[in-house]
Amino acid sequence: METRFLETFLAVVQHGSLAEASRRMGVTPAAVAQRIQALEDEIGLPLLARSGRRVKPTEAGVAILEKSRRVLAEVRQLKGVARDDQAFGELRLGAISTVLTGLLPNALRRVFDRTPGIDIFLLPGTSAELYNSVAEEKIDAAILVKPPFPIPKTLNWDLIRSERFVLLAPPDLSETPVDRLLREQPFIRYDRSNWGGRLADTYLQTQRILPREWLELDSLEAISMMVEAGLGVSLMPDWRSPLFDKLRVARLPLPNAPSREIGLLRPRNAPSGRLIEIVLDAIRS
Repeated sequence: METRFLETFLAVVQHGSLAEASRRMGVTPAAVAQRIQALEDEIGLPLLARSGRRVKPTEAGVAILEKSRRVLAEVRQLKGVARDDQAFGELRLGAISTVLTGLLPNALRRVFDRTPGIDIFLLPGTSAELYNSVAEEKIDAAILVKPPFPIPKTLNWDLIRSERFVLLAPPDLSETPVDRLLREQPFIRYDRSNWGGRLADTYLQTQRILPREWLELDSLEAISMMVEAGLGVSLMPDWRSPLFDKLRVARLPLPNAPSREIGLLRPRNAPSGRLIEIVLDAIRS
């Protein structure tokens, strides 16, 4: 059995579509279908079934999911051991949007320049989604907001940076007291379904501030552009990226401001530990 058959099967299950799996893997839909058929021939049972426009694993497909992930993880580990003189293998890494536009681009450039034997698959998502993907071993690691609950001992947390919350406002309002801005200006809320958004909501409650809210968005990039356009103010972590730093906005300090912690979450005994450390070093440098 070829490992690429298992890789293709897992990609189809993850994305729910043969077409999307082919796009992500850089192969034709016909090649994806052929690999799935070859795997089903070896197993002797159908592994995928259509459900409307989506593709879902059959009972047999669900039964081999976790074992397939473990087999591929062990194969990656074997490749790394065989090439002990250099880092080699694939790293499945998740990241929230502000990490994708801020911390990662330059860090990945350094990784690829120094260790060309590493292949990195990036999965975007919210912190909650990525946490579940790491816990279920669908990916090797993720860079996300620290969970608002205790991290189990089976997972390891590496703090990368702490981002203090600020009041984002149009530049012409930068001399106005922040409590007045929060009470009088239209408020663009950082989505409370995000872990970072909950920190902003808790701050407003502890300060006993009821803002004039009119929007609730899950994208810090979109919120920042709304503020730049003069559509309101917002509470958000002081994240940095080349895109964000070019915006014409004022970042005003808050009294007793909370902080959003960004870090890397991984299984404690991750097979790709060496690759993860290389990426961590590149980010921190």
